[in-house]
Amino acid sequence: MTEDEFDLLDELYFVQPYDYLQETLNWSEDRLLDTLDSLYRKAFIKCLSAPDDELFGAINILENGKEMLFLATKKGLMAHNAL
Repeated sequence: MTEDEFDLLDELYFVQPYDYLQETLNWSEDRLLDTLDSLYRKAFIKCLSAPDDELFGAINILENGKEMLFLATKKGLMAHNAL
């Protein structure tokens, strides 16, 4: 797990929208979207369209991530806490 992935997972113990993550971490758009995409491909986060509406199927975070909400998965939390 990279340092960026670890720092981002710190913010995802609760459902958070993209805008909150951008404001809190103060990262570039590319850095945030790339890190979200990396965590998603590892199944460390899930994507939601609303607080209780998880998205399934093909998800393109690089194109649509700004409209999504994110939450760490159990696998992501376990990996985060193991470090």
